[in-house]
Amino acid sequence: MKSRWMMAALMMAVSMVFVSCGNNKKQQAQQAEEQVTAMSIDDVMAKAAELVDQQVVIEGVCTHTCSHGAKKMFLVGSDDSKTLRIEAGELGAFDTKVVNNMVTVKGIIKEERIDEAYLVDWENRLKNQTAEKHGNEEGEGGCDTEKNARGETANTEEGRIADFRAKIAAEKEATGKEYLSFYHVVATSYEINE
Repeated sequence: MKSRWMMAALMMAVSMVFVSCGNNKKQQAQQAEEQVTAMSIDDVMAKAAELVDQQVVIEGVCTHTCSHGAKKMFLVGSDDSKTLRIEAGELGAFDTKVVNNMVTVKGIIKEERIDEAYLVDWENRLKNQTAEKHGNEEGEGGCDTEKNARGETANTEEGRIADFRAKIAAEKEATGKEYLSFYHVVATSYEINE
């Protein structure tokens, strides 16, 4: 009888060790995730092609939220030529208090390709007057901040399309690619750094 109790006590002790080790591993994994160092906007933009469809944690100063419901915000890197669009996705919208603050965002890197088919579709939507309207009331095509992030300079939809065609032609000559790649992040969470 005594040996059964000792055997049961030994089995319970061994079980507690395994449970304890399992909990420690879970705690260590959670701590490691919390200690992930945020990437800078410059680093994300330099490595974006390698990071497509991967989760990242990034940090940058928010310079703007989209006036159409704050569904997009823009984080700037070392200079305003390094601007990354962040989409709210399932979060719905961003708090407009993010503007002019350092923000940490966790999300998935996505690639948007602009090629001839994209441009033809855009032209057709313009002809049918179904293109999504952004920008100011004077008919200027597109959000200024988003245009800046893409290096755009044209002020009309037609001018933007022509500029993209010229950039695609230059890209094809330089690299053989017949499209332009633009990267953004679909946020899964964000916080304003205090």
